[in-house]
Amino acid sequence: MEAVRKPHSAAAEAIAQEFVSARLKATALSDFPGTLPPDLGAAYAVQDAAIDIFPDEVAGWKIGKMPPHLISVLGYKAISGPVFRKDVHYAAPGGTVEYGMFVGGFAAVEAEYMFEIGEDAPAGKTTWSTADAIAAVKRMIYGVEMAGSPLATINKIGPLCVVSDFGNNNGIIVGSEIPNWRERVLTELTCETFIDGKSVGTGMAANVPGGPLESLRFVAEVCAKWGRPLKAGQFITTGAITGIHDVLPGEVARVEFKGLGAIQCVATPLKPRI
Repeated sequence: MEAVRKPHSAAAEAIAQEFVSARLKATALSDFPGTLPPDLGAAYAVQDAAIDIFPDEVAGWKIGKMPPHLISVLGYKAISGPVFRKDVHYAAPGGTVEYGMFVGGFAAVEAEYMFEIGEDAPAGKTTWSTADAIAAVKRMIYGVEMAGSPLATINKIGPLCVVSDFGNNNGIIVGSEIPNWRERVLTELTCETFIDGKSVGTGMAANVPGGPLESLRFVAEVCAKWGRPLKAGQFITTGAITGIHDVLPGEVARVEFKGLGAIQCVATPLKPRI
């Protein structure tokens, strides 16, 4: 049965407006704007309201890991949030991608394996299998997620805060296609992240709980539940492979994907959009 989008509460609208305003003005928030939602349903309602008022198109979705001790409490093993069109960057061989970060807020880079969706998901499809996820994929690529929020303490406050503010996403960098991804062993998809030349983490696609396709399946169901089914051309991240690495303005991050290529990026102070 197709998900029916419901009107947002005044509380959800107010919180969403504060987060969106801070993002558009590129200003930091000193605390959560209002009362923290009591559960994930209420947090996603804030996110949904914010998507409605944010002046950009959803170009994809990110997934974030739920702290193990909160899985049974909140009832989900992961969380998700939107990636907006103006925050999608494309890597060029040998180049350095500049991206904006919230000065006084939160900023980090995450090595990612991503999927590009090949066709619109059926509007009424709210249950997804792994086979469904595979069928939806146009290609698998490597890339980087720029985690970011006007609120520096977003991760410390926890998942209810993260979900409320677009899943703590501030864009992605799209790298090259991974050839023959369906035949690859996940332990062979490895990468290493460097900040200003210093190695800060290594990892492999096999470290993602259930594997990257499980992340895609999960995101597809969450989006469908909120009446925002996946669309052709959207990019879906599948989880931080080497960890979440905080960055400061001017710091250069480089992720080397073994046998595939590398992405280099530098954080610069975010400019207001309004």
